[in-house]
Amino acid sequence: VRKMRTEIFLVLVASISIAAASSIPAGGELPHDPLEHDSLHAKHFDGDKHNAQYDHEAFLGADEARKFDELTPEESKRRLGLIVDRIDEDKDGFLTLAELKNWIQYTQRRYIDEDVGRLWRQHNPENNETISWEAYRKTVYGFMDALDQSELEQEENGVSYMSMLARDRRRWAEADRDLDEKLTREEFTAFLHPEEHPTMRELVLKETTDDLDKDKDGKISVDEYIGDMYRPSGADEEEPEWVLSEREAFTKHRDLDGDGYLTEDEIRSWIAPKDFDHAESEAKHLIFEADVDHDQMLTKDEVLDKYDVFVGSQATDFGEALARHDEF
Repeated sequence: VRKMRTEIFLVLVASISIAAASSIPAGGELPHDPLEHDSLHAKHFDGDKHNAQYDHEAFLGADEARKFDELTPEESKRRLGLIVDRIDEDKDGFLTLAELKNWIQYTQRRYIDEDVGRLWRQHNPENNETISWEAYRKTVYGFMDALDQSELEQEENGVSYMSMLARDRRRWAEADRDLDEKLTREEFTAFLHPEEHPTMRELVLKETTDDLDKDKDGKISVDEYIGDMYRPSGADEEEPEWVLSEREAFTKHRDLDGDGYLTEDEIRSWIAPKDFDHAESEAKHLIFEADVDHDQMLTKDEVLDKYDVFVGSQATDFGEALARHDEF
């Protein structure tokens, strides 16, 4: 029973993450920069270190980036070539920024659609038009009815069952646009993926602030900002270089008024910057990585020469999409 509760706890923590696909990294709470972390919450860049998994997931979608480990480099290149053909919408032999951006947006939508579909079927096996809060609560949190108060309030990595239930309840209420205590599939999508839904942006801001603001003073200090990403194993441990870089980023780029704290507006500028297009930014990055002749377009050969950037090798995940018989 204890093992089952632990597994449920981890699943629930994953479900409340603002990232689309979540798991708990060992030794700490979840980082909070939805634009710059992969599904395991590893940063796209740590100082000068580049996390290729971020690119693989952006290029293919988080779920599709998990089933490529068994492919040989030769097979991965073959299948990547087929994907290049699909991305090249006008079939002129070049991948433009617009075509890459369209593909990345497609993989994002596909992941969300498939994730919502799976959970919609799980919580609504009769495929009714709506799911009620009480039905969802019983399915996800019903086990809490058998726990005593100390078990409900016991924290692990700063999170308790009670706080998770309260968080989901707030998120449900925000997604419930017609206030009927039930969610349509569209509202359920906003509940599961608030970071992707315009009406949920303020909720994402509040959840991010709540998670980082350990002393609950309504603002984020540099130590709270760093503590979300790094905890020393001992009092005398010297901070790694990337942590020093993050401290500098806090001072120069996050703390806009220079008062030593992140206010609500500064947090909003950080996690939801105006006019930032994630898909376009990632498309530009991929072109930068592979564009040998600097013509701002990619040929199939350029993509295949940098296949590790796009899909990796036996040591890197790729995706369920590559195993679908109708595509390959």
